[in-house]
Amino acid sequence: MLTLQITYGFIMGFAHMGFDGLHEFIPFNAARATHNNLLVVWLLSGFMGAAYYIIPEESKQELVSVKLAYLQLISLAVVGVAAIIGFHLNWWEGRKFLEIPRELDWLVVINVLLFLGLIITTLWKGKRKTTTSLVLTMGLFFAAILYLPGMIWFDSQTLDSFFRWWVVHLWVEGVWELIMGGILAYLLIKLTGVDREVIEKWLYVIVGLTFLSGVLGTGHHYYYIGTPRYWLIIGGIFSALEPLAFLGMALFAINMYRRSGRSHPNKSALYWTIGSAVMSFVGAGLLGAAHTLPAVNMYTHGTLVTAMHGHLAFWGAYGMLIFAMISYVLPNLTGRKLYDSAASMYAFWLANIGMVCMTCAFAVAGIAQVYMERKIGLPFMQVQEEIEVHFFGLILAATLFTIGCMLFIYNFIKYGQPTDEALLTDAEQGDVMA
Repeated sequence: MLTLQITYGFIMGFAHMGFDGLHEFIPFNAARATHNNLLVVWLLSGFMGAAYYIIPEESKQELVSVKLAYLQLISLAVVGVAAIIGFHLNWWEGRKFLEIPRELDWLVVINVLLFLGLIITTLWKGKRKTTTSLVLTMGLFFAAILYLPGMIWFDSQTLDSFFRWWVVHLWVEGVWELIMGGILAYLLIKLTGVDREVIEKWLYVIVGLTFLSGVLGTGHHYYYIGTPRYWLIIGGIFSALEPLAFLGMALFAINMYRRSGRSHPNKSALYWTIGSAVMSFVGAGLLGAAHTLPAVNMYTHGTLVTAMHGHLAFWGAYGMLIFAMISYVLPNLTGRKLYDSAASMYAFWLANIGMVCMTCAFAVAGIAQVYMERKIGLPFMQVQEEIEVHFFGLILAATLFTIGCMLFIYNFIKYGQPTDEALLTDAEQGDVMA
């Protein structure tokens, strides 16, 4: 799904440069919907996979039904494939970020209910209930609940937009941050060796900051859609507070790493974990706050400045965290004691350098778009032609990012098969090495 998402990203990048030869088969709107929804599906799949690993281990209780978990995974994949095909056949709702047809919405609800049933039942039967597992489960539960407002039908465009952001914003800048906090806490407990009590106290702080800023921070989506003017004040104030939750996560991760009393052999997982906390603060926190103040957003709304913020935010907060979880879990599941390799290190640096460069390219193109379109008043299509040159730099940066991701996938495939290495004694391992 990640590979396909990147492919559609390149299709849109070349279309912005004027090379839109695939438009007859893949219109830009279908490419964008596919790109965005693939992101959501592979991130949700990553969250679910992480929960299936973390909850049983934290609760000291095996998953209640592995067969049902496989059924849930397969059905989610089927819904995703059906939605992507539908986008190309013009079968969709046409609502930004919530494009999938209503029939598939109900299948998503059933799928998520099955997932939650497995997770909550496992947690309920478990021998212990940790703060980490409870925060993770709470985030997943509220993510399911907040999907429902997006299924309400309104004849008013303003009302539809108002409740649509309950899904989009309160997912990515609300309950997904709880999921991020739960996974981040678990990884730091495992990788740093710092006492659970210390890490979970930080987790309480992050949860508080998320609810303080994230819920009313939804107001920055209500500025100019026909809602009352008081949302300008509410959105402006709480949007300025939103970086605090991500700053808390960054300080949380760095502080735990510095307090670590041991050197964990899995440097790759540690790099992705710390990197996720730092990059999410920059992308979701600082760049988000930079263009959500009312006086700024009046000019930047609906421009490539939003893409600048969105790409680094999603990558830092959620994409890197899933890569961190994979890097930590893979050696444990396969039994291999190979934690790091040249490919894994190159994957980390190339992907992140590429994403930072992509963010810079979006920023330059977005600022130029704001000036020419919103200040000078040039027509939209003329501005698109003027900023085509910036997408050349974006394509180069995206290529670097893609190489990093492909190296990660290569490493995953090469070392992703189970082995009996973990069953050998130290003496036997020495004989094998000899």
